[in-house]
Amino acid sequence: MSFVKIERPREGVALVTLDRPERMNAMAFDVMIPLRESLQALGRDNTVRVVVLTGAGHGFCSGADLEDPGALPNIEGLGLPTIALRSMELLDEVIRTLRRLHQPVIAAVNGAAIGGGFCLAMASDIRVAGVPAYFRAAGINNGLTASELGLSYLLPRAIGSARAAEIMLTGRDVDAEEAARIGLVSHVVASDQLLATCFDIAERITGFSQAGIELTKRSLWASLDASSLETHMDAEGLGQLFVRLTTKNFEEAVRARRDKRPPEFTD
Repeated sequence: MSFVKIERPREGVALVTLDRPERMNAMAFDVMIPLRESLQALGRDNTVRVVVLTGAGHGFCSGADLEDPGALPNIEGLGLPTIALRSMELLDEVIRTLRRLHQPVIAAVNGAAIGGGFCLAMASDIRVAGVPAYFRAAGINNGLTASELGLSYLLPRAIGSARAAEIMLTGRDVDAEEAARIGLVSHVVASDQLLATCFDIAERITGFSQAGIELTKRSLWASLDASSLETHMDAEGLGQLFVRLTTKNFEEAVRARRDKRPPEFTD
């Protein structure tokens, strides 16, 4: 049985659903391994322009599964410290895969995004929350560190260091309304409108140049690591020149506006 479901709700859009609702889509290896493999396969699928990630049932992802973590492959003969390292490496790779995908990823946060589930949402490019959604950096509540799977890197860059520190050090819940107010999510919508809203955003993205969208995603992520404005502007400029000089997209956009029609970018 697979705990990850892939659907194609609209042309160019892939819906990835964590499908273990009885465990609130917890990050058991039986879920995370097929998630990583599914994302990698979608990254190689040139018909997919945008990926939407969500959870089945009432939760987005409740983080580590402490009762039924599943089976980690290829650990025969290894000691506990090495098994722990391999476990974290696998989970880290899921986050890196989301970041490295050519396609933008929209997190449709339908419910609880706890611990590692919070990290999955933060590794997505766009986050949209249903009204019942909430976020919790749960590690601190469990006697551990709230810093995991890149959260202490991504969260301060999204909402500022002071807010991120308060949320991570207190382990409190951030509901959907607050998440929108502080910029953690871009939209809050009714639960029955969540996926449709994400599909509408995805469909708008698919109307633009494939090269333009991929380079924009790369630039947004690269900006998190840029050492200076000047350095980042140089990289941005090269990306803009690359698309301008190697495609006829700009000319098509001008013609489309003149003809009062949607552009047809062929890259």
